[in-house]
Amino acid sequence: RYVAECMPKYVQKVQLTSGDELEVLIAPEGVVPVLQFLKDHHQAQFSNLVDIAGMDVPSRKYRFEVIYNILSLRYNARIRVKTYTDELTPLDSCFEVYKAANWYEREIYDMYGVFFANHPDLRRILTDYGFEGHPQRRDFPLSGYVELRYDDEKKRVVCEPLELAQEFRKFDLSAPWEQFPNFRKALPASEQVDTEKKKE
Repeated sequence: RYVAECMPKYVQKVQLTSGDELEVLIAPEGVVPVLQFLKDHHQAQFSNLVDIAGMDVPSRKYRFEVIYNILSLRYNARIRVKTYTDELTPLDSCFEVYKAANWYEREIYDMYGVFFANHPDLRRILTDYGFEGHPQRRDFPLSGYVELRYDDEKKRVVCEPLELAQEFRKFDLSAPWEQFPNFRKALPASEQVDTEKKKE
């Protein structure tokens, strides 16, 4: 609550999670000021950036959530700072606050396509050169777009368009038992007796 009182312009929500860890939801433009405050304030001293994680929820207006996990060794406390963005709006890089953010932000960019403004070297870190798309997005196909394999004749790895044995199937999981009407209702007792007699 102290963070929200000190920075009401950026902090939108403060809550405790089930493990008694503090979670702070901030506006996208508040990434650098809030993290700088939490790092430098003498009552906080969250000097370690443990990780930066991403999440994609396509049904939301701002589909990407970026989560900063920070640690205070001085007070043995952790805070999860969350913010949000869409495909086109960049977030400010927190590299100047935490040098460890360099590769974490590159990973988020590579996997989700979230841009970080003022990052010193924003390029892919996990996928190969020329990779198309961002594999952790919900709309990215599970099989990808291309197939990589080793070719014995050429003695190298070749990249080919993906050939599927069957088309992608779209499953409607909202009511899975509607596909099996026989299992929805139990048989009446009279029919159960008849089936047992037929077996004998």
